[in-house]
Amino acid sequence: MSFTHLHLHTLYSLLDGAIRMKDLIKTVKEKGMSAVAVTDHGNMFGAIDFYKKARDAGLKPILGMEAYVAGQKGRADRTEKVAHHLILLAKDAEGYANLRYLASMAYLEGFYYHPRIDKQLLKERSKGIIGLTACLGGEVAGACARGDLDHAKQTVQEFQQIFEPGQFFLEVQSNGLPEQERANAHLKQLSADLGIPLAATADAHYIKREDARAHELLMCIASGKTLADEKRLKHQTDKLYVTSPEEMLAAFADIPEAVANTMRIAEMCTLELKLGKPMLPTFKMPEGQTADSYMADLARKGLEERFRELEPLYKVDRDGYRARLELEIGVIQKMGFPG
Repeated sequence: MSFTHLHLHTLYSLLDGAIRMKDLIKTVKEKGMSAVAVTDHGNMFGAIDFYKKARDAGLKPILGMEAYVAGQKGRADRTEKVAHHLILLAKDAEGYANLRYLASMAYLEGFYYHPRIDKQLLKERSKGIIGLTACLGGEVAGACARGDLDHAKQTVQEFQQIFEPGQFFLEVQSNGLPEQERANAHLKQLSADLGIPLAATADAHYIKREDARAHELLMCIASGKTLADEKRLKHQTDKLYVTSPEEMLAAFADIPEAVANTMRIAEMCTLELKLGKPMLPTFKMPEGQTADSYMADLARKGLEERFRELEPLYKVDRDGYRARLELEIGVIQKMGFPG
């Protein structure tokens, strides 16, 4: 039996991850693992960098993110700072497309302190995605830690309806936190009661245990605080590192299936990216227009709009700018506008 990290933060988690890609790949290989996931906070900025480096090293890359999920009022709400954590992994090409869409909409439609999605959007775009309940910042684990088991059960049943059958797991962690131990106990019971499998994660934010202090510095920078500030945001543990399979098996000796399920999830993820080939979007042209003519019309209209904006403030050489635009349009049309 081995283990796959399915909850892991790199430098792309923007001051809440201290793992560099090259160090991640080296460490995973040294510890005898054959696959690894990257689940940065609210984004997939490092997905291609990670995918290429992992493949080059002979590792199976699993692309994902730790999404922020808005509360009952939805992602459009700007009155409450609810942003529950949820791990999302791309199982296949459709899942990767849906994950990219969710990450984009989180910024374009849901950003409020964090780039947020909501359960309705996730339900519309859940195909090909595997979900894990995440850390104590997740809605399920947080409710379990508080002892609010009715809310935890209700939320789990919601996610059961959102994700495809067999694509949702209850996430347990071993980080030394008392509240995590409480959450784990209730998550185990929910697993038994509802028939939902467990998955063990390390929620890695740094490579080695001794890197915890450096990670604290990153969090201080992110929050504008100093180490002397006792009220600053910080992790109350130094166990959020890239653990070995042996460490995970020892930590979850009472539920070895939670460790085994990480390998099962890794096997379910079969995404293959086709890189090195341009993937330009195809736009539908207005009737009677070609790509060249439509581009030229948009450019001319845009220039006239700029004239109207600038002329109250500056003297504008309209004829000079128009001549320059026509020159640029001619060069593009001669080269052949992609379309």
